[in-house]
Amino acid sequence: MTNISKTDDLVILLAVFDLGGFSAAAKTLNHPVAKVTRAIQRLEQRLDTNLFNRTTRKVEPTEECLDFVRQVREGLRHLEQAEETLQLQKRVPSGWLRVDAASPFMLHQIVPLMAEFQQLYPLVKLELVSNDNFINLIEKRTDVAIRIGKLDDSNLHATKLGRSPMRLLASPNYLKTYGTPQSVNDLQHHQLIGFSRGSSLNNWPLSEPLEINPSIAASSGETLLQLCLGGHGIALISNFMVGEYLKNGELIEVLPGVVEQSSSRHDVHAVFYRNTALSKRISVFIEFLKARLSL
Repeated sequence: MTNISKTDDLVILLAVFDLGGFSAAAKTLNHPVAKVTRAIQRLEQRLDTNLFNRTTRKVEPTEECLDFVRQVREGLRHLEQAEETLQLQKRVPSGWLRVDAASPFMLHQIVPLMAEFQQLYPLVKLELVSNDNFINLIEKRTDVAIRIGKLDDSNLHATKLGRSPMRLLASPNYLKTYGTPQSVNDLQHHQLIGFSRGSSLNNWPLSEPLEINPSIAASSGETLLQLCLGGHGIALISNFMVGEYLKNGELIEVLPGVVEQSSSRHDVHAVFYRNTALSKRISVFIEFLKARLSL
């Protein structure tokens, strides 16, 4: 491995060059003269080159030193600029932000807020990715993911964004055709919309827990919602997806109060890996969502 000169030694080199002597450099840098002398000696040994011609009256840079100092000065300037840029990024959020969320949450909650977010943080470039299954954030190069339900990955840091209650819902046309259930037991005589075979989401957390055998199943919560809107049956859906449909009457809540709201299935978290200080672009995004989500 190449032996790279230490930055401190290079700073001392520039001081000796600019001030014309070891003593003057030591005084300006508040270093002992011996420390300045050792720094120059280390550089000369590492480079196998004399950097200064020393006499009793003055110190003269060699030709090799003149060219080396020019490059060192440019290199240290780039390093300072890089540090300044990084410090600025900590104060002003910038750079790419890759966000993952299930399709329904992305469409109904995140996308409607992005115009305001971009207006507030124009230097942050967003990449929005939808996955209906939990992903590995590192493998997918994802900065922050929205997780709904119980958190199992202990390696992730999490910020709770709130809780989104679940509701049993059906369309007016479905209820007009098949009637409105009056109890949990009545649900057995209705068309129930659920998730694909084997999904734990088909275990409905009701006052009387019910494992459903869907009359029609889907792999996506968004598909579930569209089936419900289309009058295909009763579905258990998170509130964050249905606010506008309840307001305009396109969906009606069935058996209000029977869904067990203490279930961890209602929790909404923003999750991320954090080895050092949290990137400003991630922290402002999480705080922005927390203040504006309609759960």
